[in-house]
Amino acid sequence: MAITLFDKSKLPSRHSTVGPERAPHRSYYYAMGLRKEDIARPFVGVVTTWNEAAPCNIALHRQAQAAKIGVSRAGGTPREFTTITVTDGIAMGHQGMKSSLVSREVIADSIELTVRGHGYDALVGFAGCDKSLPGVMMAMVRLNVPSVFMYGGSILPGKWRGRDVTVVDVFEAVGQHAVGKLSDAELEELEQVACPSAGSCGGQFTANTMACVSEAIGLALPYSAGLPAPLEARDRYAELSGEAVMRCLELGIRPRDIVTRKSLENAARIVACSGGSTNAALHLPAIAHEAGIDFDLHAVAEIFRSTPYIGDLKPGGRYVMADLAQAGGVPLLMKALLDGGYLHGDCITVTGKTVAENLAEVRWNPDQDVVRPITNPITPYGGVVGLKGSLAPEGAIVKIAGLKTLKFRGPARVFDCEEDCMKAVQSRAYNEGEVLVIRYEGPKGGPGMREMLSVTSALYGQGMGEKVALVTDGRFSGGTRGFCIGHVGPEAAVGGPIGLLRDGDIIAIDAEKGTLDVELSEEELARRRAEWKAPSTIYTSGALYKYAQLVGPAVKGAVTHPGAKAEVVCYADL
Repeated sequence: MAITLFDKSKLPSRHSTVGPERAPHRSYYYAMGLRKEDIARPFVGVVTTWNEAAPCNIALHRQAQAAKIGVSRAGGTPREFTTITVTDGIAMGHQGMKSSLVSREVIADSIELTVRGHGYDALVGFAGCDKSLPGVMMAMVRLNVPSVFMYGGSILPGKWRGRDVTVVDVFEAVGQHAVGKLSDAELEELEQVACPSAGSCGGQFTANTMACVSEAIGLALPYSAGLPAPLEARDRYAELSGEAVMRCLELGIRPRDIVTRKSLENAARIVACSGGSTNAALHLPAIAHEAGIDFDLHAVAEIFRSTPYIGDLKPGGRYVMADLAQAGGVPLLMKALLDGGYLHGDCITVTGKTVAENLAEVRWNPDQDVVRPITNPITPYGGVVGLKGSLAPEGAIVKIAGLKTLKFRGPARVFDCEEDCMKAVQSRAYNEGEVLVIRYEGPKGGPGMREMLSVTSALYGQGMGEKVALVTDGRFSGGTRGFCIGHVGPEAAVGGPIGLLRDGDIIAIDAEKGTLDVELSEEELARRRAEWKAPSTIYTSGALYKYAQLVGPAVKGAVTHPGAKAEVVCYADL
């Protein structure tokens, strides 16, 4: 391919590589084997969340090498670096999960600092586990240098006794084991086969949801999200991503040209139509915030409610991401939405083309049933809906994909932390028809807004997944199923109504109308509020303390800084 010659006087790397005064800086690059012509080229950061914490990230280093080849081939000088990730599957169910959402901010911040500190001109970013995907995309939009995102790929489905399984089956097996439905030997057998390869959790949980978002929003190449992590074909997409970022640099296409109100709506559509994770209602507002766009939980929920649910994906459906890839990938979902009038086709993407142009050659695949035709949806509304009411004046979110009933009313059984609720579930110290409430787990109160997959999976394993409801100011995993409402705001730690509940209070949930209420008078709520005192916390230093001081409400994405609206100049223009 032809190599474009770039004028570095207009690029950020001029600050560290151009002119006699930068001779000391250039000496460092010579020390790493770069040549004069390499230093004269644009510098492209290639960032991954590679680590040995979990299979989600283990293949990212390999893919980064392929991206570097693409960058070099197209006339750039790649500079690889890594950032952290916290893997939810391992952090789940204990105090480690408080680190998960916080890691999203640390990932975005650390990428920003690396790019700022070294004057990189463009960015290719790879991510695997849940919070690392939005964290990398947030950094791209914040920095606003030409950027291409690439998902590391999903895990292959496990096989157990003739059926496909995922890690969520293992979480649910813990509940079955607790009530004697599964033996020690059977549980051990399952845990050893559920995750057979590198890659992120296979269902339409948070990682795959945000991977679909990366294509729908326009920051990733078409088809790059679908292929499983172990496949060598992913390396070709990584090379192409490296080439694509140089093309974006040449054309002057930046993330904020791509991430617009329209493209955010496209992203919300893809979440809704695939029965994706409720966490998207947290991450899309945070990505929008980096672009200075107002797109809160309610804006996301409005899109969710008006989008047909057509992707038959786990946990609410039958299939995993590898099946979607074989059926036609994310472009098949997008094409169905576009033809049905649900997507903005004029949004620009990292290909240099619009969404409609990218999808022009995509044809419907009649020989699959992973994706339904838009004219014959699973349901006419999305798999995730927003709620609001006297228990959640700021809003809440619930995943309804796969639910048999959309209404629930029952007495509250209140717990002030996840562990206390989990103990009650494991000992069956709760009753059918109750609404289990887990509070003081919000962004500030947690701190860190933990996911509750261990609790919800245990309930399902006990056969009680839809016989009780669960309400929290914390979050749920994309793998959660059942009547589970999260992101309740205002959270308990700031005196929200969820912090005023008592055992026996009647809670009414109506996902059809979009309401979440507690049957108490305003006078009674006011009386309890006057008596309420914020509890103390053990997190009085370190990263979790800092996060609790800075973090905003879930309705706005639980962000920790003023965002692009307060920005005087973005990094790319310095």
